Amino acid sequence: MKPQAYIFIGRSGCGKGTQVKLLDEALRRAEPSRDIIYVQTGQGFRDFIKGDTFTQKKAREIYEAGGLQPEFLAVQMWEKPLIEKYKGGEHIIFDGTPRKFHEAGVLDSVFGFYGIETMWVLNIDISPEESMKRLLLRKRFDDDTEEIKKRLAWYETDVAPAVEYYRTNPRYHFLKIDGERSIEDIHQDIMSRLGLS
Repeated sequence: MKPQAYIFIGRSGCGKGTQVKLLDEALRRAEPSRDIIYVQTGQGFRDFIKGDTFTQKKAREIYEAGGLQPEFLAVQMWEKPLIEKYKGGEHIIFDGTPRKFHEAGVLDSVFGFYGIETMWVLNIDISPEESMKRLLLRKRFDDDTEEIKKRLAWYETDVAPAVEYYRTNPRYHFLKIDGERSIEDIHQDIMSRLGLS
């Protein structure tokens, strides 16, 4: 199998991280000799805003206000691990990236540069109500009702156009996945539609 890219995108709480982990494990079982690069920007931002530079403080203010970070910072979060770690031939899994339309365009340039011809977009779809319910249940420090409402709002204004970019781009294999099922059912659906089951 040639190196492929897998882009997981969806509302907060849709289970992207869980499904990424399951796909990562499945790919490693199928091709033990191939490395996989996992790119996850959410944790990268949470670590970044702990710093004391002017940029980190500004990013922390945006984070604490429930806002969406500017594209240049988001790009920096995923381009750095690619530049440092990609050796050629690895699969790449993106968890929750991109989050804006223009970021999707920048990410698109990565695949041509690295010669990756097969890009999968896995849009794990859950309703805003389901997202709210799940986020309140997980009880993370930034998961109060008002913060969640802000994230749900910027999903519609910012992330949804990025989803549409992929849905209408013939270069990408766009898979809309029903995320309101059991973890195992979702995983099996993904595996089947990726041709890996």
